[in-house]
Amino acid sequence: MLLEGKNAVIYGGGGAIGGAVAETFAREGAQVFLAGRIADNLRAVAERIRAAGGTAHTAQLDALDEEAVDQHADHVAASAGSIDVSFNLISHAVVQGTPMAEMRVEDYLTPVQTAVRATFLTWRAAARHMIRQRSGVILAFGGEGHPPRGYHLGALQTVFHAIEAMRRQFAAELGPHGVRVVTIRTGGIPESLPKDIPGRETIADSIAAASLLGQAATLEDVGQVAAFVASGHARAMTAATINISAGALID
Repeated sequence: MLLEGKNAVIYGGGGAIGGAVAETFAREGAQVFLAGRIADNLRAVAERIRAAGGTAHTAQLDALDEEAVDQHADHVAASAGSIDVSFNLISHAVVQGTPMAEMRVEDYLTPVQTAVRATFLTWRAAARHMIRQRSGVILAFGGEGHPPRGYHLGALQTVFHAIEAMRRQFAAELGPHGVRVVTIRTGGIPESLPKDIPGRETIADSIAAASLLGQAATLEDVGQVAAFVASGHARAMTAATINISAGALID
């Protein structure tokens, strides 16, 4: 198993992407610590993991709360012995569909502030323990690229670019301590779209149509790639992105 004996913290672990990653990590032998704001969603993921023979713990917390994030990371490190993987997959509530020239400034700035604060707090909390261990992997989730014509994405690309800038800086500072930082980039995951979103099928079709392979990455793809990147097989990979957009994002 790729992650046998590893301890992985997943923020937003009750969401579609976070849950899929957590289930894959558990299948690969990791003990997963799910953190998020909605307790019922966390419990549902943990129950699926346990039913499949894996180990999962849940903690209700807000990734924007500095004290809560630090205390949770300290608890995981003390109880499990280490934090080997940290993956922030919380949602940022990006307002889309409105031209930037017509957006309220709060609608543009709020998701950027949310993403930067949550990313900084969760990465810092993990990094402090990983530095002492002289090992660890911090993963980011993004889709930074050129804005497609005809879509009003709001602050989405600003969020992704901000996280990428943070990833580069963290990787440079943490590399000497044996800690890796890698971004998984997608062009969108149709399965993660809210069930009640207007035009869901049209959006899903457009994600697939924008790719060179005519298909989009799945939740399973994200989980499997994340497990590989977090494993020793990718030990030489840091300060890098891994592209699973099926060609929607061209490197």
